[in-house]
Amino acid sequence: MKIIELQTSDFIKHILHLLRLENMARPTGQKRQAAQADIDSADASRRTRSKVTEDANHHKRRTRSSDQSLSSASAKKLISPKTPPSAKKKFVKKGTARPVKKNAKKLNVNTSSSGSDQPAATNDSHRRSFPKVVISSGGNRDDGKASNDETEEDSPDGPSYWLMKAEPDSRIEKGKDVKFSIDDLKKASEPEAWDGVRNAAARNHMRSMLQGDMAFFYHSNCKTPGIVGTMEVVREHSVDESAFDKEHPYYDEKSTRDKPKWCVVHVEFRSKLQNPVTLKELQKYAKPGGILENMQTLKMSRLSVSKVSKKEWDFIHTLTGPDANGAPTTKSAING
Repeated sequence: MKIIELQTSDFIKHILHLLRLENMARPTGQKRQAAQADIDSADASRRTRSKVTEDANHHKRRTRSSDQSLSSASAKKLISPKTPPSAKKKFVKKGTARPVKKNAKKLNVNTSSSGSDQPAATNDSHRRSFPKVVISSGGNRDDGKASNDETEEDSPDGPSYWLMKAEPDSRIEKGKDVKFSIDDLKKASEPEAWDGVRNAAARNHMRSMLQGDMAFFYHSNCKTPGIVGTMEVVREHSVDESAFDKEHPYYDEKSTRDKPKWCVVHVEFRSKLQNPVTLKELQKYAKPGGILENMQTLKMSRLSVSKVSKKEWDFIHTLTGPDANGAPTTKSAING
């Protein structure tokens, strides 16, 4: 009996020992998991702090670089001996002409013709005095060579010069004749609206025109194309009403009254040349080194409105001889 009791007691002790060992092992595992979680949390916190520090340092570097650039630019501005002329703002006194806009676009399309007169307000404040044509002391040149003493350069106080093309021969478009010649302009009893221009570069030139600017009248799309006379811009650009007329040869459905695309200027006859300057004659002076080498209408033959420099304007007048009335065709004679 005692032996059985001893065996039972030993068995119970053994069971209790095992339970004690299990209880001791369980807290250790939980502690280990908690410790690992603390380690992971510490690593994440360290990575976050490192990222924040890196971003802050990057921002500081960018700010320092920007400050250095600004300081360098300010220093250069302070030590610059003189502001270049191109950087100076041009101020226009009240009552003087505004500078002509420069248009760098070069598009080539096409056509211009006459049209009905459109009302536009006249701005007398833009009228400018016209300088006399300056020709070299040796008389009229006929060699077409550029010369420094032959003509004055374009002046912001003087007029700008243009060349505008129209068709002198009958041509029917949508049942209407688009013919318009220098004689038609001469017969006009009031300023004529130069409408029908549907090329962006030509339109931009017209928007740049000021009252008092001068233009060559050029006959195009005919047997002998060339410069046949001169005219003056008397009203600056306004909306081209012909673009809204479905019956007009140059109707444009994309041009609306809310957003008109096209414009007109109003011109008046000034002279008809007794000896027109033909296209072939102009081309003779457009060779490399020639005085008309850079003339826009010779480089962009399909452009109906083009820029003419004062040097080109003056030189072409030396080729024209007297006008149809026997008077010289210099600028001073036209406006005298």
